[in-house]
Amino acid sequence: MRILIATDAFPPACGGSGWSTYELARGLRSRGHTIDIVQPRPQADQVAQPLQTRSYDGFDVTEFRFRASTLPFARNYDKSERLTARLSIYLADRLKEKRHDLVHAQHVMTVPPAITAARVAGVPVVATVRDYWPVCYWSDLLYTRSGLALCPECTVGNMTRCIRPRAGAAWPLALPMIPYMRANLARKRRTLADADAVIAVSRRIADDLRARATGFDATRIEIIPNPVNVRALRTLASTRPMTAAAPNEPYALYLGKIAPNKGTSYLVPAIERADLDWPLIVAGDGPDRHELEQEAAASGRDVRLIGWIDQAAAAGWLAHAAMLLFPSRGPESLSRVLIEASALGVPIAAMDTGGTRDIIEPGVTGLLSSSAEGFAEDVRTLRRDEALRVRLGVAARRRVESEFEAEVVVARVERLYLELVERP
Repeated sequence: MRILIATDAFPPACGGSGWSTYELARGLRSRGHTIDIVQPRPQADQVAQPLQTRSYDGFDVTEFRFRASTLPFARNYDKSERLTARLSIYLADRLKEKRHDLVHAQHVMTVPPAITAARVAGVPVVATVRDYWPVCYWSDLLYTRSGLALCPECTVGNMTRCIRPRAGAAWPLALPMIPYMRANLARKRRTLADADAVIAVSRRIADDLRARATGFDATRIEIIPNPVNVRALRTLASTRPMTAAAPNEPYALYLGKIAPNKGTSYLVPAIERADLDWPLIVAGDGPDRHELEQEAAASGRDVRLIGWIDQAAAAGWLAHAAMLLFPSRGPESLSRVLIEASALGVPIAAMDTGGTRDIIEPGVTGLLSSSAEGFAEDVRTLRRDEALRVRLGVAARRRVESEFEAEVVVARVERLYLELVERP
């Protein structure tokens, strides 16, 4: 088959969603399919040359560059309504010109234009949903800066509340944007429901689509996780020398963005309550870094913030960690960090949010808690029980191999493609 993949992110400079898209493309290519990749790239300045091509690992990636405002709501309009109008025309022409058999859209910017283009070109279309953008304007279901409560639905009242922590003191000026926010969300939902199939990366994503969004009664929803190249990850981790900054003794690791939705405000209280006598390495960056640095200094605990690290360095830090702390208040859709840590046999203490249970079976492949206090107790338990750490790590490795290995996941996606292409 000739498959067009429209994606918001692709290596080398990307997060987990981009690497998941790459593993899908790589796996499909190894199975004999031809892959065509288009990536929209918002630019702060005027764009002189809209189409540019770059290469990564033998893939030619067409970058569809467009100007997007730096102002919050204006930027969303540029990346949503304006981009859909322009990119859908380009994709429809490309689908017809190169005679693609199917188009697969990967994330929020590319799903609406890809579905619109596929309908014009008469080509089957699949959309992957990796977070909560179809049911939440902000994509994270959070309407408070702290606490574990999630927004129940996008009503005017709840949107008024969720704007406050994001707009700060200027929040009253943002209130007139609520009608646009609601209309934007409704448009994206309607378009997504018109896909031939929607891939939800976790049970929680699928459940929220059915429960929170209207119009999906007739939409095919498949639960297929993000693919991870487990063998390559283990090889990378085993050949990666430890940095001189690594502690000589066992250490706990947090790997990810330092932000409210990631629950990083729970890290220092957790290690204090657990009386953790290991260093805590925090690998990542984000808006709450300064606050975390202050909390760490005030605690007197050994907390080392090493900043953002690349994929290879992350594999090395993970491979040598004695435990991974995952305090996300999320809800996480399906964390790549958890999958990679599990693949390397790292024992995990995590908050029970979103699709985390698709990866961690409580007490079998990791420890899950529903409160900050419970999270701290799980950290204490892992520190004290070496046999438990070993048992959880072994079970986690096995589960990842059977459910998240790229070859397994790509085969499931390929079967879905064939069903759609071959149907009458």
